[in-house]
Parts: sequence; C-alpha cells; structure tokens
Amino acid sequence: MTQKRKTYDTAFKRQAVALSKGRKNLSELARELGIKPYLLYSWRKEFKEFGEGSFPGNGNLKLSPEQERIHELEKKLRDVELEHEILKKAVAIFSKTDR
Repeated sequence: MTQKRKTYDTAFKRQAVALSKGRKNLSELARELGIKPYLLYSWRKEFKEFGEGSFPGNGNLKLSPEQERIHELEKKLRDVELEHEILKKAVAIFSKTDR
C-alpha cells in the first residue's frame, strides 16, 4: 500500500511562513497547522531566498529577480544567434545564385 503525497497550495505555504515569523516554537506551529516541522523550516528558507517568487508550482523554476532577468536575456541571445545563422545561410544562398 502506497501513501499519497500531500501537496499544499501557495497561499497555505505563504500563510504558514507569515505565521512562523511571530512564533518562537516552530514545531508547535507545525503541529497546529498539521504539517511536519521540516516542511515549515524548508518553506521559510525558500521564502527567505526567493521572496515573492517562491512556491511557483510544479514544473516551474524558482528564480530570484536577477536570475529571471538572466534567463530572459539568455533566451533572447539564443534567438538572435539563431536569426544570425539563418541570415548568414540566406546570404550565402543568394550570393551563389547571382553569379
């Protein structure tokens, strides 16, 4: 018999992190919320590292604003490099037919 993995939505995680800021005993808070203490500690760590970008959902990347900017710029660079290669090939093709 396998256990089904519990999932918690973003609002619950953020509320748990907000509640934990005013508490000294995080294990007690975790019990009150019905979660394992290690989850609360990991959620706090993630929120501290990524801020509002934390808890993005399944399959999404957790990125800081700087990392998001770098990711966007790298994508644009790849697109421009691809366009450049296509244009080089087009110039080569048209220069051969003109002769």
